[in-house]
Amino acid sequence: MSTPTSSSTSPIVELRQYHLHPASSGTYTQNTIQASGLRKTLPLAFFGSPETGAVPLNTAVHLYHYPGGMRQRKNERATLAKKDEWKQYLGGVKECMMQQKSEIYVEAGLVNDFEEVTGLEYWVKNDQSTVDTCGNSIIELRKYQLKLGYDTVPNFLKLYAQALPSKLNAVGTHPTTQLITILSSDIGSLNTVYEVWKHGGGGNSCGMEAMEQSRQASRGAQEWRSGISEIAKLATSFDTSILKPASFSPLQ
Repeated sequence: MSTPTSSSTSPIVELRQYHLHPASSGTYTQNTIQASGLRKTLPLAFFGSPETGAVPLNTAVHLYHYPGGMRQRKNERATLAKKDEWKQYLGGVKECMMQQKSEIYVEAGLVNDFEEVTGLEYWVKNDQSTVDTCGNSIIELRKYQLKLGYDTVPNFLKLYAQALPSKLNAVGTHPTTQLITILSSDIGSLNTVYEVWKHGGGGNSCGMEAMEQSRQASRGAQEWRSGISEIAKLATSFDTSILKPASFSPLQ
């Protein structure tokens, strides 16, 4: 019961998850790295795999930001599908995949209201895969499954926007911690909201340590704690996953 996109050209985010056979995940990864240039003809923002958390191990997780909406997605995927190199790549990895899942999300309006929140399009345009990040960063997915109702997601986002400054400015937050985007579902499991956070990266900054430091800091942010208390009343479940970016992922 999420609010649908207004038209076929309204911006969307596609979340794709491919569950890989454990014995073939290495083959999939190697072939996918080699074909990463082809994949990046699509507006890829992130590609990675889970280290721990709710997303099953041996899952390829990718996020695409289509500013031209479903129409752009359809056209660009159709163009890619015609390329012989892409057909060859798919022939080499199809047997590695046990299940594929695609869902459509929209970025919350509050993404444009906070300078600290980049949004996914930033990473499509500012590919960090060519930058030496030392491989220390992690991406944290925080998933809220909300109660049914047309007002549930808007109420969640209102509470979240009111409480967010307290968390972003919490004393002791690690300097590498960054909120990338907030997504709400449009096609797929409805009334689902994702927070996407980046921790660590650069120098010797460990992502897991940075995340834990920032979590501890947020627990001292009273407005954030109060906001989460109200948000919890709207949710039926909450889970987190830690993802490691692939070497070619724009978001590192």
